[in-house]
Amino acid sequence: MLLFLILLPMFILIWVIIFISSIPNLQIFFTQTRIGKNKKEFVIYKFRTMKDNKVTFIGHILRKTGLDEIPQLVNIIMNQMAFVGPRPLTQYDIDRLNWNSDEFDNRWKVKPGITGLAQLCDICDSGLSMKNDLFYVENSCFGLDLKIIAKSLIIPFRGKRKQKITRK
Repeated sequence: MLLFLILLPMFILIWVIIFISSIPNLQIFFTQTRIGKNKKEFVIYKFRTMKDNKVTFIGHILRKTGLDEIPQLVNIIMNQMAFVGPRPLTQYDIDRLNWNSDEFDNRWKVKPGITGLAQLCDICDSGLSMKNDLFYVENSCFGLDLKIIAKSLIIPFRGKRKQKITRK
């Protein structure tokens, strides 16, 4: 809640910029149903970064810096997400990746996060993402969370390739 209050001025500024740039559409937020802890559905909130199926100028900036995800603090306040955890997916993505089987059930034993080990990986590979998610679930601790958050905050400035976390 404190972080939300600290970020409130930035939240309002981004809201105004998106509001002005999205006229006449006036949709500020992107919402989507995702699968969370224990495979329960919830609605995720993000700032809208696209217009007419194209990423907007402000959308590029928001995505690169991760500021498009500030509204997910509401999901954290509502106890649907955590700061760190596996990425929340849509049911479509779970089906597409074939992550429905029992062997992947551990992934849904923790809350999804705004950031996580899989998001720090510069290679887009479903097998590697699942390995990172399962590693996090089995080894999560405050120290690992702090490391992931610190590396995630640096990504917009240095890029993913320089922010790898080595697993033991």
